[in-house]
Amino acid sequence: MLNASDNELLTRTGAGTPMGQLLRRYWVPALLAEEVAEPQCPPVRVTLMGERLVVWRDADGRLGALEEHCAHRRASLYFGRNESSQSRDGNCGLRCVYHGWKYDVEGRCVDMPNEPPTSTFKERIRLTAYPVAERGDIVWVYLGPGDEIPALPDLEWAVVPQSHRYVSKRLQRSNFAQATEGGIDSSHVSFLHSDARLWNPDWTRASNSTREHLADDGSPKFFVEPTGYGLLIGARRETADERYYWRITQWLMPWYNIVARDGDGPITAHAWVPVDDENCWAWSITFNPDKPLSKEQTDHYRRGGSVHAELIPGTYLPVRNAENDYLIDRTLQRTVSFSGIHGIAMQDVAMQESMGPIADRTNEHLGSADAAVIAARRRLLAEAKALAAADGAATPSGLDPSQQRVRSASMILPRDVPWVEATAESRKAAEAHYHQYQ
Repeated sequence: MLNASDNELLTRTGAGTPMGQLLRRYWVPALLAEEVAEPQCPPVRVTLMGERLVVWRDADGRLGALEEHCAHRRASLYFGRNESSQSRDGNCGLRCVYHGWKYDVEGRCVDMPNEPPTSTFKERIRLTAYPVAERGDIVWVYLGPGDEIPALPDLEWAVVPQSHRYVSKRLQRSNFAQATEGGIDSSHVSFLHSDARLWNPDWTRASNSTREHLADDGSPKFFVEPTGYGLLIGARRETADERYYWRITQWLMPWYNIVARDGDGPITAHAWVPVDDENCWAWSITFNPDKPLSKEQTDHYRRGGSVHAELIPGTYLPVRNAENDYLIDRTLQRTVSFSGIHGIAMQDVAMQESMGPIADRTNEHLGSADAAVIAARRRLLAEAKALAAADGAATPSGLDPSQQRVRSASMILPRDVPWVEATAESRKAAEAHYHQYQ
């Protein structure tokens, strides 16, 4: 468990907080690129770590991320007009509809029509504008110091061809740390996501299937290796033929995880980004580094299959949510699904949101299966404290793109084979995907 002060430090991400300062040193997944796909499209509101922004693409195709409110009377620029250079003042920009003040993607006020034509007032007005970039079907925003902008992430899912990946996002009503911890907790997979029939002693079992390894050994032994990018996590389970089934998860600073891959199938990954202290954006990615995803696969994900969620049309809110008890089916729970909740994503969400917006970690009772969760908490807390102690002068870990080129893995190994060495090759991302960015 954490003491109250460390729980506070872990979960508070607003401007000026130690954790907030740490998280702002990384590029933040902010929007799906499709939300601002076209030049001169409507602006989109997004809140990141308590900061309210508008993200937009001007008529020349340039992306901008500005503080949401006009510098004049603080009206929201979400309602603004995205104007081209053919407008009366000759500039691309986002114009506030209240009094007409207009801003470019760098936050400069380029027109102030309610002031005299001879006024130079506009030259002294500038909104906060953040660096913004597009990669991997995502619009990324950097909220940190302007002289410390890192390279864009080189996560494999962000650099594979677009046909090889499917990206979704949803709003989750919990602190980002709760969601992150769920992503690296391999022991819950044996229960929450399992088939209830596997718990029936009369069930006829197949040989060496992944889900049966997970059900047969619900108390994996965890091995956690610190890395330059985060943590390499090995969860070891016993098999019926006296070998070990290893599930290898990658956790990358500060909010990414890559779930253990089964064979040569698609790989799943996540990012959990704070909206504020009590809500987060949950990003889910399915990608196959070796070949395009099929239409059947992407249609399945779009309907809420695998790690994705079925959404209320026109929103990023899940159909299954706390207000309807995630549509839990008690008959299904008794007969087929251990949880009775449809979908891996919403099974996780139900548990994480049920803890409350910010879990009270002072009342936890952690065991050996929580080794990875404990290690991730310690890493985040240590780096936030170190950055604060250095008054922002320290360099957080996990910013080197070359260290982010990793995959997850799963493997059955003889008991005397070292897991780190045996899985090394399978955990390397394919370098060919990076050539387009070199």
